[in-house]
Amino acid sequence: MSSHSSAIAYRLEAARSVVRDAGQLAMAMRPAPGGPAGTQKSAQDWLTETDGAVEAFIADRMKTLFPEDGFQGEEGGVARDGQLRWVVDPIDGTSNYARGRNRWCVSLGLLDGDRPVAGVIEAPALGEVYTAHVGHGAFLNGKRIQVSPVKEPASAMIEMGWSNRVPREVFMEKMDAIMRLGAMPRSGGSGALALADVACGRLDGYIEIVINLWDVAAALPLLAEVGASVSPFLANGGLTGPATILAANPHIAEALSAAVSIPLK
Repeated sequence: MSSHSSAIAYRLEAARSVVRDAGQLAMAMRPAPGGPAGTQKSAQDWLTETDGAVEAFIADRMKTLFPEDGFQGEEGGVARDGQLRWVVDPIDGTSNYARGRNRWCVSLGLLDGDRPVAGVIEAPALGEVYTAHVGHGAFLNGKRIQVSPVKEPASAMIEMGWSNRVPREVFMEKMDAIMRLGAMPRSGGSGALALADVACGRLDGYIEIVINLWDVAAALPLLAEVGASVSPFLANGGLTGPATILAANPHIAEALSAAVSIPLK
């Protein structure tokens, strides 16, 4: 392992520990099941006290451990620059978290320049931790993962992320295209976990029309390590603003791409 690769591996181990602690903080602050606890930034876009607390916790810990690294968070924007840059979504799936549901995660990705090189996604309420280091595999709770072997769209399970930033007509058009393939549609409320589900074979594909870097930064290394087909999210503007993503197992990627008109190249 090169010294640079060793530096990435060391950071990934540190990130696992930091994200574990952040996940425990989120669990301690978690609302009881029921009506949403938090404020709405916009329609169905929730912000809880935990989002800010978890991001501040991770930002402070990473600054202490790796002061030379850059840091970017969903709530705080770009806080520090560096060749190696951490990108955090403190709670991905806030709408679920705010109602005491289990499908949410803490997502921390590491970029080397513009290239995602490592990531940790922890879903504490599910007892699951995804980790990946490009060139060294992708894992769920320490076991290597791989994409689904499903080849027929009629046997596929496809998730599409919903957001208020997407016109209803566009969402319905894409969802209709998924169903016309014969696939089973899903929408689970966490882009990071949906992408992780593609990486481990629980889903055959995921699309989201408008999604941000912090939602996908930790998942992109997972997808790269398992050979998933992924649209060029970063090249299409994802480094600096919202963009569209499609991720799928390579067997159905072309069919899904054609159906929903999201190019893979």
